[in-house]
Amino acid sequence: MGKLTVLFLMLLSVLPVQAQLKVVGGVVSDLKTGHRLAHVSVQAMCEAPAGTAGIEAAESVVTNDDGRFTLKSDRKIVSVVVSHIGYSMEHVPVSGATLDIKLKPSMVQLREVTVWTGNPRDLVSLAISRIASNYSSSGELSACFYRETAMKRQHYIYVAEGVVDMFKSDYGRQSSHRDRVAIRKGRRLLSPKRGDTLSVKVTGGPVQPVQLDIVKNAELLLNAEELSYYDFKLLPPQTIADRQQFVVRIDPRSDASAPYALYHGNLYIDCETLAFTRAELDLDMSNREKATRLMLVRKPAGLRFRPRELSLLVDYRMAADGRCRLSYVRTRFRFNCDWRRRLFATSFTATCELAVTDRRATADGERPISGRQSFDSRDAFYDKVDYFRDADFWREYNIIEPTETLDKAIDRLLRGYKN
Repeated sequence: MGKLTVLFLMLLSVLPVQAQLKVVGGVVSDLKTGHRLAHVSVQAMCEAPAGTAGIEAAESVVTNDDGRFTLKSDRKIVSVVVSHIGYSMEHVPVSGATLDIKLKPSMVQLREVTVWTGNPRDLVSLAISRIASNYSSSGELSACFYRETAMKRQHYIYVAEGVVDMFKSDYGRQSSHRDRVAIRKGRRLLSPKRGDTLSVKVTGGPVQPVQLDIVKNAELLLNAEELSYYDFKLLPPQTIADRQQFVVRIDPRSDASAPYALYHGNLYIDCETLAFTRAELDLDMSNREKATRLMLVRKPAGLRFRPRELSLLVDYRMAADGRCRLSYVRTRFRFNCDWRRRLFATSFTATCELAVTDRRATADGERPISGRQSFDSRDAFYDKVDYFRDADFWREYNIIEPTETLDKAIDRLLRGYKN
């Protein structure tokens, strides 16, 4: 099993444009409860380029923790398509710059062709066998927005963000060794309070989406050896983007003898194509020593590290050609640290998100990111970017607005630097 090092990391999406931008924002919430919904997929439907007719899918983002989103395009945004697990897909016409979108919880109505009566382990194996036909068969270059954040207790102490290019080779080999990530631009903000800093750096940084693509990186989970450590259970079906999904629950077997920590979680499989569309995984914390070995690279002498959570969410979206692509990745990493002779431990949380928007196919054998440009898995994003403030930093890039609390935190950090 490949070693995961998930610390301070958040990835979001961007899309460069070249003309005057059209901007649409809004909030997505539950129709019945009114609660705002985080991590909802929102895609712009735009007028076709000049000289052509019709409407076509364009930029996409996901909502932030407060249910907000912002879409930017150089073409007129006619409508948005909104989808989220457990809700009906909505096509919302754009009549102004701000949208208030209510999603209706969906009821799953099973058809005969979607009923699975066999062993759920066999269902997972069948889905694995169809990866080559269900996912991209050629290399693709994507533009992404990257952010990594860290919180000390309930306060943000570190924010870094940047635009990155990500190349992913075809899925036929189920290997990510040819995939690359390069930084296009970036910046960082750090709490001015000396007591807030912690001498822990992120290794991998923007490379993490490559490593956490469980369908592409078979070493992570979807191989016979790894799956032999798990029990499987078929849960009630769900819907994602109006498509019915089998849900397979995986838990470590009681007699599993893996030398590393395993996962609890759910795998979502499209009922018609048998493509993996979503994975929700939580690292098993019953053995702290194993969990620590998986999560921590090194620490200062005298610092005690206590893991609390490592969760992973990976989403794939079906394109017009019927094949799925990586669209969204989120990780959350929680741990406690304390120094010897101190009475209380301090809690830290790091969060990561990725929403891929802009893609273009590459020619066979083409590697648009060279080895010299590539971000190394041993590098830390913190070391590659500098602190600065620029109101026009993102300009034409599509960004997912941070939560209100994060905005306030950044303003506080900036004021601290000025003082």
